[in-house]
Amino acid sequence: MDHFLYQNGILHAEDVPLPEIAASVGTPFYVYSTATLTRHFDLFAEALDGLPHLICFAMKSNSNQAVIKHMASLGAGMDVVSGGEYLRAKAAGVPGDRIVFSGVGKTEAEMRLALDGGIRQFNVESEPEMARLSRVASEMGKSAPITIRVNPDVDAKTHAKISTGRSEDKFGIPIARAREVYALAAALSGLQVIGIDVHIGSQLTDLEPFEIAYNKVAELTHQLRADGHTISRLDLGGGLGIPYQRSNTAPPLPIEYGEVIKRTVGDLGCEIEIEPGRLISGNAGLLVGSTIYVKHGEGRDFLILDAAMNDLIRPAMYGAWHDIVPVVEPAPGAEQTPYDIVGPVCESGDTFAKQRSLPALAEGDLVAFRSAGAYGAVMSSEYNSRPLIPEVLVKGDQFAVIRARPTFDDMINRDTLPEWV
Repeated sequence: MDHFLYQNGILHAEDVPLPEIAASVGTPFYVYSTATLTRHFDLFAEALDGLPHLICFAMKSNSNQAVIKHMASLGAGMDVVSGGEYLRAKAAGVPGDRIVFSGVGKTEAEMRLALDGGIRQFNVESEPEMARLSRVASEMGKSAPITIRVNPDVDAKTHAKISTGRSEDKFGIPIARAREVYALAAALSGLQVIGIDVHIGSQLTDLEPFEIAYNKVAELTHQLRADGHTISRLDLGGGLGIPYQRSNTAPPLPIEYGEVIKRTVGDLGCEIEIEPGRLISGNAGLLVGSTIYVKHGEGRDFLILDAAMNDLIRPAMYGAWHDIVPVVEPAPGAEQTPYDIVGPVCESGDTFAKQRSLPALAEGDLVAFRSAGAYGAVMSSEYNSRPLIPEVLVKGDQFAVIRARPTFDDMINRDTLPEWV
């Protein structure tokens, strides 16, 4: 569910008509719903009710300061994967003891940054990383709390580019070597082992891979405790999918996901961490663009928008589907026209959809891409020297720009010329 509905024939973000935002900030733009962010967080909180837990919002899905600050106000911790995300979380007022640092390539500078500013835990992914983190922490006179990310060799049955728990993926250590690696970690003076981390992929629409992975984590917990390790925290990752295509069967609900967690690891006496991103922010955002031209080609019509692949790269990168709807509600039974929906970037890959049926549209008409709140703005770029587009946050009948569109001068003046040019 989201809070983007037609009211009096116009698509609204909560109680704000989208054409009002377009008139204020121009198109294209991203718009997020505070009410939807809140509702989705609350669904996870309800799902884990009865277990000690922390819901860490995966900032890689949406790292705008206003979104982070709102999530923190609901009680969320943060899952970060870079020093920049760590600093964004801190700037939004998130305390270090509610920040989890994930990622396969943490640098020494990032380790020092987090140790100095405070960190809940590092999710460590390799033996070289363990050795470096121990050395850095020891040099700083600190002990780094860690979980070790295990790779359970579970096929998440999702897109190959967002699967993370198979043996051939770059993440974590093989679960078969976990006891050996935990013994090594326990011998390193700068580390404090506190738990286990697992994450098998993103956009999962089937609960079975979670169940298989979490049963393996439960078995490993018993083994590690028998080896003398303190396992008090289980970081179970994120990855629950959202319904990008409304006509398809809906993915499992957070309450069903919570039942899997309780059934598999709920009796271990561990604090549970989860790291949802997409399910919290995905359906909480739209990308809104305007039609530049309707082009009649050889055997097909093209809807050419002012939004492009640099604004929303998921379709070009993953072949991802986004429902695309007109901002003005079509009349019941309105005739549908198949369009190739494309942007103005000079790439054939700048195609959002092929032969997508929509009511007949004209120049200047607004369209909205649903489910664009996750991995949209954060993956955008200035390719073709196109400015990053505004982000807008709505609450009730209010809206505010939470990232402004830079001017062309802002972009150009970031470049500097060497004196020999």
